[in-house]
Amino acid sequence: MNLFFKDLFGIFKIFEDIYDRARKILIPPKAYSWQTFIYLSIFSWIMSYLATGYIRDIIALCGWLFLIAGTAWYTTDDPLRVPGTFMPIGAVITGFLVSVFAFGDQKEVITSRTIVLWPTISALITAIPEFIEGTDTDSKTRIPKPDARQKIIVLVASCMIISCWLQFYFVMDNWLKQYPSLLAESFGRSSFVITGLEPEKIPTNGVIILDKLQPLVEEQIAERPWSEVERWLLEANVKVGQLGREVLKNNLSKYEEKELWRVEPRVVNLNSGYRLDLLSIWTGPTANPRGYFLRKSCQIDPVAANPSTTTNSRIPEEKKAVAEIQCDRLSKLFSGAAPPQQ
Repeated sequence: MNLFFKDLFGIFKIFEDIYDRARKILIPPKAYSWQTFIYLSIFSWIMSYLATGYIRDIIALCGWLFLIAGTAWYTTDDPLRVPGTFMPIGAVITGFLVSVFAFGDQKEVITSRTIVLWPTISALITAIPEFIEGTDTDSKTRIPKPDARQKIIVLVASCMIISCWLQFYFVMDNWLKQYPSLLAESFGRSSFVITGLEPEKIPTNGVIILDKLQPLVEEQIAERPWSEVERWLLEANVKVGQLGREVLKNNLSKYEEKELWRVEPRVVNLNSGYRLDLLSIWTGPTANPRGYFLRKSCQIDPVAANPSTTTNSRIPEEKKAVAEIQCDRLSKLFSGAAPPQQ
């Protein structure tokens, strides 16, 4: 029985210790303390939800300021340092809050700007106390000592370099999203870019252009009178150009690289008919100074018209011919400039 009560009192003692620690953190020892600022920030955010218009924005602004001040105060009472530097962990946390507050978006709190500027702002917050001496109630500015100046310069410069690398990452990530055909290039020799992916053998968007263009061309040629098809081929540059712009607008509208693709035809006269080469030409940056293009070839031949489609029996047989078109199933990639028009 005594052992039972001893264990029970031990459990009560644990809960009492937890309660004392929680009370020490949650209850301000005096009115002017970091807990007061945190509670004011919570109160401001609650009141901002109840307000409207510019009053709501002002109250929310005060909530952010109280949160930043309370966090900075709490994390600098007994600061932990980032290993290898004199930067307090609290400055990193405060820098993040300042970055989100100053450069965040109403729709998206954490943006690329907040992440890029976070290290630099944290370094500046770390450097500020070096320019102030005295107590909270009696302080004045000062010029840091030479050894402190050196530490500040190294810290701020190092964090600015980190910010530059973060910005470089977001720029490259945006480029690869807006210009996915760049993934067809090999970055194996680059000292800065690591995609983690094998380069694509054929640019996906170039293939999409030709795959979407092919049925449109077939629709205008297949089973049409041969004389009309020959006139169409004489105007192939205009016809295919219009269809190509339509394909780019409908299928690549979400990519900035749509302006870097050009669609052109090449018509080759054969003994039995014509060969129509549909080209999607990349005019953007590439490791090959002469660029590259994709080609899909279509064979166009005259065939006898179906008697059911011909009602006038007095039309000569050679004028009853219609066009038959057969296109390659896959697009082919070619390095270098596109062949000249004949």
